[in-house]
Amino acid sequence: MNGQFDLFIGIDYSGAQAPTSKVKALQVYEAKPGEKPEKRLAPVASNNKQVWNWTRKEIAEHLIGLARQGVRYVAGIDHGFSFPVSYFERYGLKTWPEFLADFVVHWPTDRDHVYVDFVRDGALARKGGPKPGARIGGHDEFRLCELWTSSAKSVFQLDGRGIVGKSTHAGIPWLKRIREAVGERVHIWPFDGWTPDVGKAVIAEVYPSIFRHRYPAEKRNADEHDAYSVARWLAESAARGVLGRYFDPPLTVHERALAAREGWILGIT
Repeated sequence: MNGQFDLFIGIDYSGAQAPTSKVKALQVYEAKPGEKPEKRLAPVASNNKQVWNWTRKEIAEHLIGLARQGVRYVAGIDHGFSFPVSYFERYGLKTWPEFLADFVVHWPTDRDHVYVDFVRDGALARKGGPKPGARIGGHDEFRLCELWTSSAKSVFQLDGRGIVGKSTHAGIPWLKRIREAVGERVHIWPFDGWTPDVGKAVIAEVYPSIFRHRYPAEKRNADEHDAYSVARWLAESAARGVLGRYFDPPLTVHERALAAREGWILGIT
């Protein structure tokens, strides 16, 4: 896949606060082919001042904007893109698009000023919104891709250190927004197929723990280094001509059908 992409993006995600909140843990690094990743700053504010921290809304708009410009990027985002098949079966969901449509009804975490905890605690229910507990899962429910790692946590675990549950519940609605805005230009892997279409941008789930120790942190903090490591791994894998292998993990027919709903973590083989 060397030459297929113009830009490699690593995004360390966070489910803290609201989608319009500037969050320190949201970090974006980008690498052009043959170059080391550089920290991407958030858009210039309305007062013409450059700010360091991103919002989740700005990150989605950035990916949409690049796609509209025709930039062929591959972006690795650090949150789950879907839930275990047990969740699909419990709530009668057949496909990932069905899951997305259902999820945003019960977890409207892409709305301005809505925290994940507002939904959990029932604050939105008092205003006619979803009731708490309408769409939940247990800490012992895992996707297949999580079982293939040594340390990934359940997407339903929302509290504690080193968990991605809150990020996942905050980030999934933005995948739907991106899909609706530029679905013809973006391939969300693996739901749109295991082999990304040539000429399209690609968005994939990543797990920075796989990559972070391969590169010296230098002066980067933990969130910055996770985003940097993802961007660098993507760029180097493409340069070596091996990125395509990771888009085609060694799964059985049954496992692929499962991952078509649950998703997969790029880099897990």
